[in-house]
Amino acid sequence: MKPILLISLFATLLAGSSLWGKTHLFILSGQSNMAGLNPAISFTPTVKKLLARDECIVVKSAKGGEPIRRWYKAWKPAKGDGPKADGALYGRLMTAVKKGVGDKKYDTVTFIWMQGERDAKERQGEVYEKSLAGLVKQLSDDLGRDDVNFVIGRLSDCMNKNPGKSHWMEVRKAQVAVAEKNPRGAWVDTDDLNGPKDALHYNKEGYAELGKRFAEKAVELVKKGK
Repeated sequence: MKPILLISLFATLLAGSSLWGKTHLFILSGQSNMAGLNPAISFTPTVKKLLARDECIVVKSAKGGEPIRRWYKAWKPAKGDGPKADGALYGRLMTAVKKGVGDKKYDTVTFIWMQGERDAKERQGEVYEKSLAGLVKQLSDDLGRDDVNFVIGRLSDCMNKNPGKSHWMEVRKAQVAVAEKNPRGAWVDTDDLNGPKDALHYNKEGYAELGKRFAEKAVELVKKGK
């Protein structure tokens, strides 16, 4: 076989493989409903299916019952001195990201966030929008990128179905506002994922569906940014 034909054949084989694809980093974090989500069940399989020619790195670090101030270092309370931000869980998240990525280079980053219950219960709803937007910027700055995508899981309405003012509803509205004000943001609905008991935490099928919704929305943002 002539050298030119060999080169052409080799190029064709490479073009059909993942060697010419991109690498995408997905960072999952938050409190209990993120902690209960196993990416291997639906999130990772879905992103890999939708980005079949590419490499997908999925990193998750979550802890139940924690407010956003455990991630956002510049958090301030709505009134008074209040509790202090410590950013300890953010530090743990970034350690997990560093370990998960290793020496690989990635083309896109998408942050998946499922949190807010604790902030609503602590009556800090009015500062949640600023805090969440600040957390996204904090992550973007630390990664040295201005193109970080993010997907927010909006709190279910299990604790308050009244459209009137409440800290629970404030957090829900804040999550939507942060997503819709940023062209790289998106949010997913979770109101139907907690089963017939309408519990705070989702059932098995709910977590599987949540992972799928997160994955589909994340890939939508990745493809939109190309």
